[in-house]
Amino acid sequence: MSGDPAFLRRTGSGVTIELRAQPRARRTALDCSGGGLKASVTAPAEDGKANGAVIELLAATWRLPKSVFAVTRGTTARDKVLSISGEPGLLAERIGDWVRHAAGRDG
Repeated sequence: MSGDPAFLRRTGSGVTIELRAQPRARRTALDCSGGGLKASVTAPAEDGKANGAVIELLAATWRLPKSVFAVTRGTTARDKVLSISGEPGLLAERIGDWVRHAAGRDG
């Protein structure tokens, strides 16, 4: 849909999101600026620790169970694609609401 964030794509079984991960960051944060999504996590990029931390961050931020997330592309890269299982419309609405709220908070 045209109102969806640029990093989000609806699929038949949920949505996919594209993001850039920053492992070993000073603090854990999810940032949406310039249409892109950036997940900063304190975990190192080894043995899937950063991917787990990114999923934990997204699940907590968007109030979704960790089990609905999966890294579908970029397991060992900074640029990742994650799938989120569920009703595409509801997921897109929840994430879109978060983006609008985050944008309002930043300025």
